[in-house]
Amino acid sequence: MQVQLNDRQQHILWATVRHYIATAEPVGSKALLEEYNLGVSSATIRNAMGVLEKAGLLYQPHTSAGRIPSDSGYRIYVDRLITPSDVWGRQVEQLLQEQLKWEDWSLEALLRGAAQILAKVSGCITLITMPSANMARLRHIQLIQIESGRIMLIVVTDTYETQSVLLDLPTSEAETVLESEPEVIERELQILSNFLNSQLRGRSLYELASLDWNQLDREFQQYGDRLKTVFADICRRTQPLPASTQIAIRGVSEVLRQPEFAELQQVQTILHLLEEEQQQLLPFIFEEPELDSNSRRRVTIRIGSENTLEPIRGCTLISSTYRRGTVPVGSVGVLGPTRLDYETAIAIVEAAADYLSDALSN
Repeated sequence: MQVQLNDRQQHILWATVRHYIATAEPVGSKALLEEYNLGVSSATIRNAMGVLEKAGLLYQPHTSAGRIPSDSGYRIYVDRLITPSDVWGRQVEQLLQEQLKWEDWSLEALLRGAAQILAKVSGCITLITMPSANMARLRHIQLIQIESGRIMLIVVTDTYETQSVLLDLPTSEAETVLESEPEVIERELQILSNFLNSQLRGRSLYELASLDWNQLDREFQQYGDRLKTVFADICRRTQPLPASTQIAIRGVSEVLRQPEFAELQQVQTILHLLEEEQQQLLPFIFEEPELDSNSRRRVTIRIGSENTLEPIRGCTLISSTYRRGTVPVGSVGVLGPTRLDYETAIAIVEAAADYLSDALSN
């Protein structure tokens, strides 16, 4: 049910959440009166906080304490009362551009580096999923003569992963090669490489393994069966990684210092999830945000009890997908206490997803 709040109640809810995020201490009317320009008396603030408590947006952990936000209070705060920080978004994008070396690193190293940067900036556990292997598409093929009767096939995907395979030609073909001049063989391999790139660029690796290689021009049919076998082998190599390595995780030690994680049992369940049960996390991280006409937000936000996965029911998970073109291939997420700096965290996740999307697409 939609909770209706007037402007004053919204302002006091905003101030209460802000104060609690900053201090981790229950909030009273006196603290709000002193620190925020609410323009009303302490009694008016107390009355408004009472209304917010009855609506289920605030609660008292003890009868003598101030109030703290409930999951529903955080939800209204996130959906209605804040705007992600453009400043933090620009800073994160700049850090990623300066510190990630796309020319020198493998894709896995790049994503783990990005996770480290985001964890340091956000103070949260950062989770970045590796691109799904079945999404990888051919970017470039090159055939190179290594020695008589042997060539190397180099395949580069659009996720910048490289596979190379030594290809032994059958005996009859090897004899033909031996009879040819090296310059002739190199020219033939370059022509074949150009032909394969023109025909196959943009296809998935799984498509390559099942192509009808008889459709190759007749002069290249001698390579057809061997190439089909090699591509099938490459596809087997690029099956999805084991669950323990599908997600780059950084920032665990920092976030577990937060007071919300003081109980050893809670820490152990989260660590077990991150280390042993990552497969359970994937559906929550790799989830498209529900966009509506009133929101341009490109993230999915699960707060506290909105997480059906028991170990993180006391946490907030903010995630977004990164894309190759229009196709989502992986995801970026931050996991922290519900007492989270949402303006910053949302901006960081959006900026990281945009950066990775642009980098992969270009």
